[in-house]
Amino acid sequence: MKTVAHSRPLLWLILALPGLWMLGRWAATPELYGYGHIIGDTGEWAVWLLMLTLAVTPIRLMFRRQNWAQWLMRRRRDLGVASFAYAASHTIIYLIRKGSLDILLTELSTPYILVGWFALALFVPLAATSNDFATRALKRSWKRLHRLVYPAAILVFLHWVLLAFDPTTAYIHIAILTVIELVRVGLQRRQRVT
Repeated sequence: MKTVAHSRPLLWLILALPGLWMLGRWAATPELYGYGHIIGDTGEWAVWLLMLTLAVTPIRLMFRRQNWAQWLMRRRRDLGVASFAYAASHTIIYLIRKGSLDILLTELSTPYILVGWFALALFVPLAATSNDFATRALKRSWKRLHRLVYPAAILVFLHWVLLAFDPTTAYIHIAILTVIELVRVGLQRRQRVT
């Protein structure tokens, strides 16, 4: 148990490294690594960590007896919070770039912006309750609340498809996420039967 507790700061350092690299690059060479790069990279890291978070359950079901799968299950909330942190950074960078309430309100009518805001709104309560206190306080309701991750994930991918010049990469990620979810559902059904 002590090893797991000590691994958490290291995990958070690893999860923060891409963000630190992006901020450093943006600060050092804004003409080369500008708004388009950092907004895209923060969004992609949010998606990758979301997909990893969603993949934890099927991984645990497939590799139940493996220590690393159990460790990953215990760190699932950390991965989800890190995904939210990159999504929140993505949003903050967008807000700084726009810098005007009039522009924000005008862009709110754009479908991909509206979908992005809905996705973020669903992720806020998930991130806020991804701690031991909330898990104990909410008991069974915690699991029901955290099922919001599925509609939130759909909105995230819809946001990506709608804003991309070439949505091929988004479609590839959607296919991967679909496989992850099909595996999860299949393994959970098989577990109920046995």
